[in-house]
Amino acid sequence: MNEIKLINNIKNILNSKYIGDDCAYLKDLGIVVSQDSLVENVHFNKEMMTPYQTGYKSIMANLSDIAASGAKPCYITISISIPKDVSEEDINEYYEGCKFALKDLDVEIVGGDITGADKLFISICVIGKTEGRKISSRSNAKVGHKIITSGVHGSSAAGLEILMDDLEPDKDLIKAHLMPTAQLDFSKQIAEQIEEDYAMMDTSDGLIDALYKIGVASDCTMSVDFERILYDPKIKEYFENYEDLIFYGGEDYQLVATVPVELLPKLKNYTIIGEVIPKEDCVIKLNYDDRVEKINNIDKCYNHFK
Repeated sequence: MNEIKLINNIKNILNSKYIGDDCAYLKDLGIVVSQDSLVENVHFNKEMMTPYQTGYKSIMANLSDIAASGAKPCYITISISIPKDVSEEDINEYYEGCKFALKDLDVEIVGGDITGADKLFISICVIGKTEGRKISSRSNAKVGHKIITSGVHGSSAAGLEILMDDLEPDKDLIKAHLMPTAQLDFSKQIAEQIEEDYAMMDTSDGLIDALYKIGVASDCTMSVDFERILYDPKIKEYFENYEDLIFYGGEDYQLVATVPVELLPKLKNYTIIGEVIPKEDCVIKLNYDDRVEKINNIDKCYNHFK
């Protein structure tokens, strides 16, 4: 089963104009809505993450979807299914982590649901306001747009590998995996200042995943220069396949956006990694000093149904 094909099938069956981006943009209500789920031993492992860290990360992962839309997050509901081996203290700690994730934000948890289950299952819905902001869509990349990103890539995947393989700990890389930060400020400065349509996605499933989905939805080629992409140099010390971690690792929760060059002087803390070009024989064109790699699928990215 293929995740992208399954989503497209559902979209066609429902004949929905809303399915396709990280959030559903309900223009008539002035809101965006995002729903995301985390499943034990799929999205998190209780042996490697405390309940507090799980709570914190589950909130940040969902806020990242709102950030990708350009909206301002406002309200959250949490549904949690609890197995018998999870204690009341664990659940209390989980919600303390959720609370900490929101401590500097004007965002409130307003409800949810609690059930029993065979494993821990968390489903979170976030509602964001769109007032005063221009909302993004994957299909809005335009030829000539610069491709910009927030932050560094590959750190979360490197941290996960260190934890899984019991390698020499690196606190920065491990923290990048366990305690990521949604890029709400990066999103805000674009959404409040841009005037034309633009594309933006988060890199929860990998940098290549975001670039590819924008390229396909916008029917263009994403030309990217590897040397411009920021990453922690310690990744090269740990892993020979560091490029794969940077491109395909995921869970960095950074943002990728395509914006007109005229907007750049108004922005802070961004990195230009490439440009949107007319459609060629590939969706992503990776430019290295000595070679060009053409990418036409995301088979190396995470797929729930592999």
